[in-house]
Amino acid sequence: MEVRFLTRNVELPGDIKEYMEKKLFKIEKFFDRILDTQVALNYKRGMNVVEITSNVNGVVMRGEDYAPDLRKAFDKALKNIERQVKKHKSYLTDKARMKVQDVSFDIDADVFPPQAEKEETKHDIVKTKRFTVDVMTPSEATMQMELLGHSFFIFRNDETGDINVVYRREEGGFGLLEPK
Repeated sequence: MEVRFLTRNVELPGDIKEYMEKKLFKIEKFFDRILDTQVALNYKRGMNVVEITSNVNGVVMRGEDYAPDLRKAFDKALKNIERQVKKHKSYLTDKARMKVQDVSFDIDADVFPPQAEKEETKHDIVKTKRFTVDVMTPSEATMQMELLGHSFFIFRNDETGDINVVYRREEGGFGLLEPK
């Protein structure tokens, strides 16, 4: 497992860095296919913010927590990651299936026709994010969405091969968007 540290507005002492690395490598006892982990440290409004992002066999897991003490914030964020890794491992064990399909991720021009740019736009795009679209079932997509803490998740449906979106409904539960 590769571990990267990013620091903003905070200095990372060597002993705390060693402590964090030691604890992160202990996660591998729960699940041995953790590819890499990134630990982002920040100091905001008198609190240390620790965000841990791990790539667990292609599934991104994220834990974030705040505390006045850097070690406490790290330990809390690590507990979030440990809980997610255990949940993911039990899910894989229960299902005991990982489908591998030969899938093209090209989007048909018929589904999303190119639109002409307007000269006057009121809504400027301030950030573009690129990501891979994984093949999974809608239930796997909702689990991935919950692990990331997002309100929606884009995926390729393994039954239809179409790009779908699952989202958290305000009334509770989840919704699924499918193209016609």
